[in-house]
Amino acid sequence: MNRIDRLSAILIQLQSKKIVKAQEIADRFEISLRTVYRDIRALEEAGIPIGAEAGVGYFLSSEFHLPPVMFTIEEASAFLLAEKLVGKLSDTKVSNAFESALFKVKSVLKHSEKEHLDKLNNKIAVFNNDPVGGKKENLFLFDIQTALANRQVLEITYTANYNKQCTTRIVEPISLCNYDMKWHLIAYCRLRNDYRDFRLDRLESVNMLDENYDEKGHLSLTEYFDRMAKENSLYTIELKLHESLIEQAGSTKYWFGLTEEIKEGEWIHMTFAHSDIELFAKWLLSMENKVQIISPPELKLIIQKRVEELSRYYLT
Repeated sequence: MNRIDRLSAILIQLQSKKIVKAQEIADRFEISLRTVYRDIRALEEAGIPIGAEAGVGYFLSSEFHLPPVMFTIEEASAFLLAEKLVGKLSDTKVSNAFESALFKVKSVLKHSEKEHLDKLNNKIAVFNNDPVGGKKENLFLFDIQTALANRQVLEITYTANYNKQCTTRIVEPISLCNYDMKWHLIAYCRLRNDYRDFRLDRLESVNMLDENYDEKGHLSLTEYFDRMAKENSLYTIELKLHESLIEQAGSTKYWFGLTEEIKEGEWIHMTFAHSDIELFAKWLLSMENKVQIISPPELKLIIQKRVEELSRYYLT
């Protein structure tokens, strides 16, 4: 980053909160404190009304405000929530880009709105798992987005989960989606002559080729998942869940393939489509005696077996 761009970015950072410490600026741009002091002087010489509080940091005069747009408290708070989620659901590259964008958003807020966000910042946390159980430097999100927008063919190296072998594929991307807390590239694979689902944390490299593809002949994302549901063996599961557990079920019911729910007095009649009946049984065990299994009958047998195993384990 050249000095002109850095000065502009520092001005935006100064606008993003009530007081900014010199060390925060130094850490963000990986420069020395001496360079920070020189940059602040340069901004002051350009007529920017920067104040300083000894031992605290720099601030802009409340009269200095050049917002290109204005945001409401609700909109600003939404950006803060988004920042927390992006930090957990993306890679380092996207997180850094979003942080830079958020500085620009904060720079146009009033002082009272900045204080509102500062108070919220340490009181909101996201504890979902990171993309690979730890931060991955690059999930190639930017590259894949570019390829999708430009209908550009990609060359990827991918390690399959079932055999741990790494192969090189030429693919035509059709969608980028997030499910089960993981990012997935849905693409037409020329090696397999069919559509495939590539988990981004298993990608070793992504190269954009100088070739475009015609997307008209491809499946849409909805059509792809409809086809997968028909081709894969899915259990249709029906049960009744007591209304006292509906909050406990929360969004988890969607992860287990909820397709329909109908209220029947104190009970909720629910229908699911799920491939792993053993995993589904483990989930139902947490519902104790407040769930009634309608079908399939083998689900009841699996749960009975699990209860007997647990009983033998804890009573011996």
